[in-house]
Amino acid sequence: MKLIYYDDQSNPSTVPGLYTKLMDVDKVDIVVSGYATNMIAPAMPIVMQKDRTFFALSAGGEFRVQLPALTSPSNRRAGRNPRKPSPTASSRWRWRQNPKPQTLAMVGADAESRAMRWKGVRNIAKKYNLKIVYDKNYPPATADYTPVVRAVAATNPDIFFAASYPPDSVGLIRASSEIGFKPKIYGGRHGGLAGHRHQDAARAAAQRHRGLRLLAAVGGVRQRRGPRIPEEVPGQVGGSRVDLLGYYLPPYGYALMQIVEQSVTGAGSTDDAKLAEFMRKATFKTIVGDIKFNKEGEWETAKVLAVQFQGVQGNGVEQFTNPKTEVILWPTQYKTGDIIYPYDPKK
Repeated sequence: MKLIYYDDQSNPSTVPGLYTKLMDVDKVDIVVSGYATNMIAPAMPIVMQKDRTFFALSAGGEFRVQLPALTSPSNRRAGRNPRKPSPTASSRWRWRQNPKPQTLAMVGADAESRAMRWKGVRNIAKKYNLKIVYDKNYPPATADYTPVVRAVAATNPDIFFAASYPPDSVGLIRASSEIGFKPKIYGGRHGGLAGHRHQDAARAAAQRHRGLRLLAAVGGVRQRRGPRIPEEVPGQVGGSRVDLLGYYLPPYGYALMQIVEQSVTGAGSTDDAKLAEFMRKATFKTIVGDIKFNKEGEWETAKVLAVQFQGVQGNGVEQFTNPKTEVILWPTQYKTGDIIYPYDPKK
């Protein structure tokens, strides 16, 4: 099998042209996405127009699936899901705090993936009668997050939710630490903190951080940093300095291609309709565990954890190798401790 690929430069505007070239000029048999919603969203209309099955890595909640995804001739119009976004881990994990939080402030990068998460947060806020006291985004290229955090802090929210990428996750946490912003719950979907942590972010996270991370379902939840990559995959994590704590995304990229392989083998064809039909029924054996899709095309068993960083001291990244620094709150079957609420830095 020949692999044909192009660099999208992490620029959504390049994506439609690249996928048009892949399908119309290169005549590829299998269509696979780049990483994450912002690159997948602009590809979806092109893929649906061509009636192709689409294997996609980590698309946001408005798509039929998350990781991997598929569309096909029979559900191609469902690339955008008309239903309400699925509730997040924190919404399924019922409010047990006393006193219960009453107000919510939310910020996020002005990008599609973060905008979709906001819809879910607003639905949750309405369900639990949370008053939204701040609801704004910021340009993805923002360099100084102190004004953002000061504006949020002025509203004195009980909960602070951020939908951020790695650079702004670090910027928001650092700014919060510097100005002494202390909501009762601090977190959200902080991109980047599931992989290796910038030392400044690690220091600031010691204050009061609660976020979401992916669960690697191989060998149990203790392998939080991701399953072992097969030996044939080149590169060493520590030696390459890619991630001092272990692989984050590579196992899922590898699992995506395992699903492609098993789909082609199981369907006995690269025909898009046959691939999609097989994928709807199959259980895939991958290095991140068994994967089966539900009727909406999402993972039948969720593999996202709600965690709280606790007991973080200083700047050392190595401390995150200790599971006690990252307490799992949800799902309950993986729970390793209780939430500290309101968070008191002195404890």
